[in-house]
Amino acid sequence: MKISDILSQNTIVTSIKAGTKREVIEEMSARLARHENIDVHLVEDAMIERENLGSTAYGGGIAFPHARINGAKRVKAYFTKLSSPIDFNAVDGEGVDLVFMLVSPENSGADHLEALATLSKAMRNKTMCAKLRKATTKDEIYKILTR
Repeated sequence: MKISDILSQNTIVTSIKAGTKREVIEEMSARLARHENIDVHLVEDAMIERENLGSTAYGGGIAFPHARINGAKRVKAYFTKLSSPIDFNAVDGEGVDLVFMLVSPENSGADHLEALATLSKAMRNKTMCAKLRKATTKDEIYKILTR
């Protein structure tokens, strides 16, 4: 699986103004639900429920809120770059400023895990993360993520 299989320029969000993890999840859930034609409460509740199991921030300023949701038609990723890091209860204690939200159909266990692995592998590239933090447009971000 490639990032371009699950991410498009339309699913890159450059204008979230959030000061908390919950606000990021709410805003991204609303955008994802609207774009994917899924009930926003299903998305938001599933993301918060998953986050309550343990933070999806694994360090280095990166988080991957994700859930499998009844009504999702395909695996889809949304990406945002926050203007300043927020507390996401990351394992390293650092704030998060790069967020991938992933939604998958309820019965897509293997595809969901493959998508998470693809995103995680890409975001372990410190050079890529540095470029993302400097990027200012959806086009720049998409090109960086899909090279």
